Amino acid sequence: MATQLQGQVAAITGAASGIGLASAEAMLAAGARVVLIDRDAQRLAALRERLGENALPLVLDLLDAAACKTLMPRVLELAGRLDVFHANAGLYVGGDLVDADVDAIDRMLNLNVNVVMKNVHDVLPHMIARGSGDIIVTSSLAAHFPTPWEPVYAASKWAIDCFVQTVRRQVFKHGIRVGAISPGPVITALLADWPPEKLKEARESGSLIEASEVAEVVIFMLTRPRGMTIRDVVMLPTHFDL
Repeated sequence: MATQLQGQVAAITGAASGIGLASAEAMLAAGARVVLIDRDAQRLAALRERLGENALPLVLDLLDAAACKTLMPRVLELAGRLDVFHANAGLYVGGDLVDADVDAIDRMLNLNVNVVMKNVHDVLPHMIARGSGDIIVTSSLAAHFPTPWEPVYAASKWAIDCFVQTVRRQVFKHGIRVGAISPGPVITALLADWPPEKLKEARESGSLIEASEVAEVVIFMLTRPRGMTIRDVVMLPTHFDL
């Protein structure tokens, strides 16, 4: 695996923790230079020290509309090119809709849907000009099943799943592959917002996935022959019961 992505440049949003960090570690191990995009400057600085010179930190608050527009120019300034874009940053709002905070709903929908669309919009011209590229979006099992305990979060992922499938059909003629990875419950900070009874049930039943396992599938998607696109991967713990 050490040379599978040799010479390539990847950029990952939400790269300071969870799936984003695991994806960054896997791509670095496969030989890529990786731009780690996150708003946590302190965490990114520590990761640069740990991960080495091929880890390129980019401090960016994607919920700041003006800052969000600078993502692609700043990636090119740091790395000179972009081969892989992993739109991973996201938020979670769970529980009964009637109890949800409307400001939290706005913030989550902005990051989970609007920011993903804007980021992909901004990286596409560079990839189209080069005639090649890979875009992977972190979706969720919730995009494929109307999860009753997370209607707002599930709706955001259903929207982004449609976005992935339609954009893929627009850009494959340019040599660009677009796909989504949809894991079931992953051991990340997002689980802190799960209803306590659901989290307790998942832990006791072994129904959680490690972020590193998701990253392994991301690498699989990126290393298929160029004539093959893995459009959707749904991965879930064997003991997870919908």
